[in-house]
Amino acid sequence: MAMVGLFWIGEDSVYVGAEPEGAAPGVRLSEHGVETLGAGRGRFWTWDEVVRIETRDVPVRSGVRRLASMAFDAALVVVTGDGQLPPAFSVEVATAEETVQVDVHAAVAGGIYLPPEYELSVALLRRLADGGTDIGDLLAWGRDHAAEGTPPREEREALLRKWAGA
Repeated sequence: MAMVGLFWIGEDSVYVGAEPEGAAPGVRLSEHGVETLGAGRGRFWTWDEVVRIETRDVPVRSGVRRLASMAFDAALVVVTGDGQLPPAFSVEVATAEETVQVDVHAAVAGGIYLPPEYELSVALLRRLADGGTDIGDLLAWGRDHAAEGTPPREEREALLRKWAGA
């Protein structure tokens, strides 16, 4: 699997945020539709039913502030011995009938996203929800490249621009 923007991309699924383990909450995007995961949260909608996918409270910082936050967190773990899960953010999936919110964990190392990747990811979520982009493009990339791991920042941004039509 590989991280590109807010997405954790594999061969058959794309997760918004990190891929959940066990009963942890998550949001999976597939060719069939959008699925919320986790104990008591299992819901599914086809792409035709989804009208909006949005994120809230995503940790976004400039490159310098991101490095400072990561250094502080690492020092805190050394001093206290208390490791933490990556920060969580919310994903809202809206249909004509309902809006469901799920907290997911950040997939990016250090848990903080850079502004360009975040903005392009949000644009891509809008395009996926309105049918302007096909999730199949992300999945095709995942089948061909996800096993190689997360690409460099410039390549991630180029992929997000292409998929979002930006």
